[in-house]
Amino acid sequence: MTKHFSRDTAVLLKRSLRHITRSPDTIVTTTIMPIAFLLLFVYVFGGAIDSGSDSYVNYLLPGILLITIASGISYTAFRLFLDMKSGIFERFQSMPIARSSVLWAHVGTSLVANLVSLVVVVLVALLMGFRSGAGVSAWLAVAGMLILFTLALTWIAVIPGLSAKSADGAIAFSYPLIFLPFISSAFVPTDTMPGPVRAFAEHQPVTSLVNAIRDLFTQQPVGADIWIALAWCVGILIVAYIFAMVTYRRRIA
Repeated sequence: MTKHFSRDTAVLLKRSLRHITRSPDTIVTTTIMPIAFLLLFVYVFGGAIDSGSDSYVNYLLPGILLITIASGISYTAFRLFLDMKSGIFERFQSMPIARSSVLWAHVGTSLVANLVSLVVVVLVALLMGFRSGAGVSAWLAVAGMLILFTLALTWIAVIPGLSAKSADGAIAFSYPLIFLPFISSAFVPTDTMPGPVRAFAEHQPVTSLVNAIRDLFTQQPVGADIWIALAWCVGILIVAYIFAMVTYRRRIA
């Protein structure tokens, strides 16, 4: 069964990736907004923001990477919605394939597309002066956290992709996720915020992720932030996966 599932997922993943290569504007579109934020905050607002860091682009990049992921997973919901409306799911159900492989193929496509977008954003940040003395293990830890965060948000994206009534509805869920880093430590230290806003910012998942990634880039002790971040990602991933699978079974029943 595992071999059957793996083979079917690989075949469907190739199909989805082919769609991406035929429409590279998807990746371009998902990287434009994060890069625009990077340019705007570094070159326009950066001089007026006291981040306590020598380089604001170094301080800013972890939050921009999370915005890149939040922006990219909206296309997962969109592609899933199009497949649902086109009737391709019904065709797949008539074939002797593992049912869950259809969803996992979309999740795998999201992971690949987002990794490409993240690499593009990091390259732009390097051109803008981002520098890190982090070693290979720190970079691998950052990559692992970003992959886990991508998987968690992608499974959230699967739910509106399966249940939305329109393409706009399938994409709209990502807007709060894109906005969330703005109420976190991504752009300014949380101790500059008013009391209620600060309390929210310090107890939401983005802040712990940003702090952990920032500490890894700057070779600082990560402390509890990395464990809090991992707990948030794993918890969101498990809950989102369960709800996504329940929604999927209802739709194909």
